[in-house]
Amino acid sequence: MEQIQLQRNAWAQFGGMSVTSILDRWVEIQADKTFLIWQPFEGPGRSWTYGQLAQAAQQFAFGLNQRQVKSGDFVLIHMDNCPEFIIAWLACAYIGAIPVTINTRSVAQNVTYFAEVMQPVMAITSELYAPMIHRACSASLPLVITGNVSEKLPKDRLITLFDAIYQQGTLPKIPDIPERDFAVQFTSGTTSRPKPIMWTNGNALWSGKSMSTNMRLRREDRTLLFLPLFHANAQITLLSSLWSGGSVVLQPKFSTSRFWNTVVQHQATWVSAIPFVYKALKDQAVPAQHPLRFMMGLERSPEIEKAFGIQTMALWAMTETLSACIVTDADQPGPAGTIGRPSPFYQVEIRREDGSLAGPGEEGRLYIRGERGLTLFKEYYKHPEITAAAFDASGALDTGDVVRMDEQGWLFYVTRAKDMLRVGGENVAALEIENSINSTGLVQEYAVVGQAHSMLGEVPVAFISLNEKGKALEEEAVKARITQACQQQLADFKVPKAIHIIEHFPHSTLDRIAKNKLREQLPEMVAEQPKKISNK
Repeated sequence: MEQIQLQRNAWAQFGGMSVTSILDRWVEIQADKTFLIWQPFEGPGRSWTYGQLAQAAQQFAFGLNQRQVKSGDFVLIHMDNCPEFIIAWLACAYIGAIPVTINTRSVAQNVTYFAEVMQPVMAITSELYAPMIHRACSASLPLVITGNVSEKLPKDRLITLFDAIYQQGTLPKIPDIPERDFAVQFTSGTTSRPKPIMWTNGNALWSGKSMSTNMRLRREDRTLLFLPLFHANAQITLLSSLWSGGSVVLQPKFSTSRFWNTVVQHQATWVSAIPFVYKALKDQAVPAQHPLRFMMGLERSPEIEKAFGIQTMALWAMTETLSACIVTDADQPGPAGTIGRPSPFYQVEIRREDGSLAGPGEEGRLYIRGERGLTLFKEYYKHPEITAAAFDASGALDTGDVVRMDEQGWLFYVTRAKDMLRVGGENVAALEIENSINSTGLVQEYAVVGQAHSMLGEVPVAFISLNEKGKALEEEAVKARITQACQQQLADFKVPKAIHIIEHFPHSTLDRIAKNKLREQLPEMVAEQPKKISNK
């Protein structure tokens, strides 16, 4: 009975609320305050107040509804950073449709899979990606396109320009409840294909509230957002700014040379970043006077704090947790390299291999307890078995990460327990790449591991031994065939940066390929041409 009451109290904090109700409330309070500033690399910028953004989203929503997009329908959004992304994302929420935001580096085969799983009623994309979306999706799927209609698209395809969707009218009544589904993102796992993570409105509200609380955001805060909008990190940044009534400066992508000028020009006070950003900015001159208060990243860095004249905050999170389960404190930042302490909003457990709790100084697997659909994701859509397998018998989420706690209780990230790579902030399943390599029919054994990279953290590298068909070809021809197969089937950041042909693989006592021994052969990659490895 006590547990039931606790769950009710957790949901009650968002009773009668949704993402759009938060936007509507700010329109009542500060309609003329700037919410979104678009800072493109070419051409003029533009800004939207809270009132203007809400109006644009509502008019786009009405236009979608007039085209038979209704509550519960899925809408693919395949776009680089742009204001239209945010307008379409919010417009879906106004009519109860569910945006499915997908990585723009995905190839047609990926998009076909996404569409097969989600069965969208519409796809929203740009002129650049429209031909690929056309090839990947059913010919009956309507396309909405920013820019111009490409000559590569057939004349009989149902295509509407983005600006033609806007219409004035009365939106259908959609209940403002946190339980209603809000959005889907695909994330890589240890299975061969990415999984569709369903967020509710409660999940989205939780991420905005908890993260703005962790970062102590205020209405006067303004973030510079350059991380890709299809990703959870950027969407949580948006939701945090929306919850706190702040402002967002949006760029097409990260630009080293433009970073500090943009911060100063638009008076940005905080930034969410990945390790690549810190490394890229190290050689840039820092303005003597700038407004940046802190950067949120994956670990605390006193070196960056000193160089940039800011505070670094750290967190551990994943798309399934929506918010920081582990986070540093603005006033108690902790030692260098820490990812923080457990957030009061979650229960965190670090377990040994036997399931017992790890002690200070020990490494252990990270498990998270929370409320499904609120503080943890609702489900992997249409994947009940995989959803169930993500949690142990006690209901704790198995994160697949290994962390360590020091004597004072500070936590440090160690590695992925599962066979995953972390490429420039993106989770990549080694199995997905290995399946593409195997599809060539040229290999006997194969393994993909992460090689340390000076900018991206790590990149995928393949080790292969050849079967008779592969041995009949020149080595460079084999590598070209494998690279081509990966390029056709995978997003570009998943394509191996190097392919090493070896005769014999190291194996463990269970006859599994000993990937740790393969990794040990690889020096840090600082250029596109890695050192050749061979155990012949």
